[in-house]
Amino acid sequence: MLYLLIVGCEIGFWLVLLLSLVVRYQLRREGASRWLLRSLPAIDLLLLAFTALDLHTGTAATFAHGFAAVYVGFTVAFGAIAIRWADVHFAHRFAGGAVPPAAPTGWASVRYELALWLRSIVAWIIALSLLELMIAVLADEAVKAPLRIWHQHALGAVFFWFVFGPLWSLIFFRRRATV
Repeated sequence: MLYLLIVGCEIGFWLVLLLSLVVRYQLRREGASRWLLRSLPAIDLLLLAFTALDLHTGTAATFAHGFAAVYVGFTVAFGAIAIRWADVHFAHRFAGGAVPPAAPTGWASVRYELALWLRSIVAWIIALSLLELMIAVLADEAVKAPLRIWHQHALGAVFFWFVFGPLWSLIFFRRRATV
């Protein structure tokens, strides 16, 4: 059930974002669009509330409870980037906005990947903080195990993000053609 709620929150995030862009660019209602964008964190708060309620009612912690915390961490850390990306592309496609910038090349690509990797660390700090809060609330050690496994996932994810993000970009970055 919690997995469906996480998927529902992800769908809800993109639907509210799309609605805010339609309201901004098609209906020309800037204020209403801002209000919709400001409501996006409520989706994360609802997921946290349902997760906490689920644990409070005595449900044993599962992988899904940890995944909910990870989802919130990543939406907090990467939500602004997703919103800016969608805004630029929607404005270009449906409102005559500027052409979205091309992917960075050269050292700019390395810096961009490094910035994303640092955001992934922020996302994991948020997620692990939420997990530790859940662990602190639970009394039974056996019940906490599915949440503690996320510490290993965090370390692995940050490592692989570095390898296939900044390091990969540094080794294989696209050089500009020189004439």
